[in-house]
Amino acid sequence: MTGEKDERKEVSRRQFLKTAAGALAVGAMASGFKPSRAYALAGSQRVVGANDRITIGIIGCGGMGHAHMRTLVSAIQRGEENAEIVAVCDIYDPRKESARQTCERQWEGKSQTGKVEVYHDYRKLLERKDIDVVWIATPEHWHAKMAIDAMNAGKDIYLEKPMTRHVDEAKAVYETALRTRRVVQVGSQWTSEPKWRQAGELIKQGKIGKVVWSQTSYCRNSREGEWNYAIDPNAKPGVNLDWDAFLGPAPKRPWDPERFFRWRKFWDYSGGIVTDLFPHVLHTLFLAIGAEFPTRVVATGGIFVHHDREVPDTFHMMAEFPSGHVVVVAGSTANERGLETIVHGHKANMLLGGNDIVVQPERVYADEVEPMRVTTEAVPDVLRAHHKNFLECVRDRTKMPNCPIDLAYKVMVTVGLAELSYREGKMKLFDPERLQVVA
Repeated sequence: MTGEKDERKEVSRRQFLKTAAGALAVGAMASGFKPSRAYALAGSQRVVGANDRITIGIIGCGGMGHAHMRTLVSAIQRGEENAEIVAVCDIYDPRKESARQTCERQWEGKSQTGKVEVYHDYRKLLERKDIDVVWIATPEHWHAKMAIDAMNAGKDIYLEKPMTRHVDEAKAVYETALRTRRVVQVGSQWTSEPKWRQAGELIKQGKIGKVVWSQTSYCRNSREGEWNYAIDPNAKPGVNLDWDAFLGPAPKRPWDPERFFRWRKFWDYSGGIVTDLFPHVLHTLFLAIGAEFPTRVVATGGIFVHHDREVPDTFHMMAEFPSGHVVVVAGSTANERGLETIVHGHKANMLLGGNDIVVQPERVYADEVEPMRVTTEAVPDVLRAHHKNFLECVRDRTKMPNCPIDLAYKVMVTVGLAELSYREGKMKLFDPERLQVVA
């Protein structure tokens, strides 16, 4: 039995190394991306004024893509955003039609109507000079390529988390954002809650002393197993679905509806817990404690309950940072009881559950540190707030996105190294000065 388990682990390791090598090639191509003539012409993107209507294209019309559409359409209908969704893109016909119908509701009850153009190839959408911004809500393995292409085409982007599938791709996306000076909002909407920045200010004021370590988690549970979305029996490659376009930069494989509809369970397209769930809690935690690149990261876990997947159903990681503290993150999709989010200082602890920021002094500093409870403003719709912040930054480029590219880059390196640690079975080392994985 042990021999079989070791053999499966070795096969998984060989597959990972092969995939990682391919990802490095993609990253290299991304870094040296040469835009087509159409992209070069699109590079002189118009400056959106305070009163101009922002035109939007949406790439990826699955569950999260539709959530973005519904939120945008609702804001447009209520007159909260001077914006218009003019194009959607997907490689699965039923989603295309559903997306078109959803977006056309933006004109319900209005005298003026428009048209939502439907695209199969996202590059054709990017060639449109009238589109100001794009939402990218595709599977993770497409994030880097699409984000780089969109920025080179002169578009500001709302990029779903994780920022990229792999560490090296994150650097390529970051460098492209700096070079093109595009606005990038990474879709980690909890960063639009004011609590995290208020916590950061209190920590900077020394309310808990030197930060020693922090803890957080993202845990879920379900009988059927996480990410086991419904499979459409009518999905037919070459008829209403483009399987090759779905695979894109991922390894070529024969048609598998499990991989198409439940892609988050497979390493080719996702890291599972560590890339889908952990960015939510790390983006916010980094806002409080200060964002840094890690120096050492180690992870453990396994498939303990749901054996219908490649990614683990339980994943824990520890990351060490140059300023001298450790972050512990626990995750599971087989048990929903996680860790409370706490920042541990040498003089006090900061509890960050709910809307309150609670400071509890360490016993030995009880005479020096006053207990504190700060109630922060609740945000009823964080996705809407995140959209609003992004569009405000498009109009006023002096403003900062709530989940900016530099924050997302540091989080992506942290979670990417954790995945590498788990899959290679060793601690990963990173050089924050050279921005390189060194071991």
